[in-house]
Amino acid sequence: MHEALLYEKVAGDAVRCRLCNHYCTISPGKRGICAVRENRNGVLYSLVYGKVIAAQIDPIEKKPLYHVEPGSRSFSIATVGCNFRCKHCQNHDIAQAPHHSSEIPGQITTPEQIVDAAAAAGCSSISYTYTEPTVFFEFAYDCARRAHERGIRNVFVSNGYTSPDATRMIAPYLDANNIDLKGDEHFYEKLSGARMQPVLDTIRLMKELGVWVEVTTLIIPDWNDSETFLRRAADFLVSVDPGIPWHVTRFHPTHQLLDKPHTPAATLERARQIGIAAGLKYVYEGNIPGSGGENTLCASCGTILIERVGFAVKKISLRNGKCPACGTALEGIALP
Repeated sequence: MHEALLYEKVAGDAVRCRLCNHYCTISPGKRGICAVRENRNGVLYSLVYGKVIAAQIDPIEKKPLYHVEPGSRSFSIATVGCNFRCKHCQNHDIAQAPHHSSEIPGQITTPEQIVDAAAAAGCSSISYTYTEPTVFFEFAYDCARRAHERGIRNVFVSNGYTSPDATRMIAPYLDANNIDLKGDEHFYEKLSGARMQPVLDTIRLMKELGVWVEVTTLIIPDWNDSETFLRRAADFLVSVDPGIPWHVTRFHPTHQLLDKPHTPAATLERARQIGIAAGLKYVYEGNIPGSGGENTLCASCGTILIERVGFAVKKISLRNGKCPACGTALEGIALP
């Protein structure tokens, strides 16, 4: 076990966790909503520090991050646990594992081992992904600081429920964050057990703190595919920064949400056009390989700058990070 960061003692031996926007008050012997932070005699412990349940090398496009070193590889890690209970979670087997057993699985690993493995594999970044990185914040933070010292970038793939305190703490070491903007208030309440506003606040704060932000919306028929919500989401992102890439992504039935069909391709195209009409410079269609909706286009002249099929980059036509046709700079990190 590892003593947690970002908590305070309240009445008796109870503690209040300040890691995420649930702000759980946890009695002695109990765990928070994430089920991986436990109060033991007035001290809050992370039960997942260094207990890596998944570690593999992914293309950065899988995160998805399309404007961070396109075509590079990212050493991707996770522990079990999540502070959401999404009914459509594709990684529910590890995200919800602590709710089904008191045992916390995972291979004991040090931050140094993670950074060494990333470097040995030639990865230019480490992604904290698959489950919610906020719930293994202490481990991610220690890895990120060491990676930063070694010149390796750090990436979160997050639900955006990180508290402002935790956001400010990790931001100096965090290069990029792909944040889910799942739906409206009703969606968050019914499908995820959370609230929408803290996610909007995190997107804005991450951007203000200099973290590169991309946003993903998994579009589920009848849940978040209305023109009202899509326009609202696009307008919000434009209000933060029109250069935020928005990934509108195809849903596949999974976990407890098996009664909805795959998202029609036409729905994704409509969402993309709504985003562009709202003023977003970069809108992508995800989970439909080869559709053309994965390509990066110049925001000024429409020239294809990066051609993709699925997670594979087929061609990059940038010149010093700029469009070869009109000279407009593509926004992002370490672009060719």
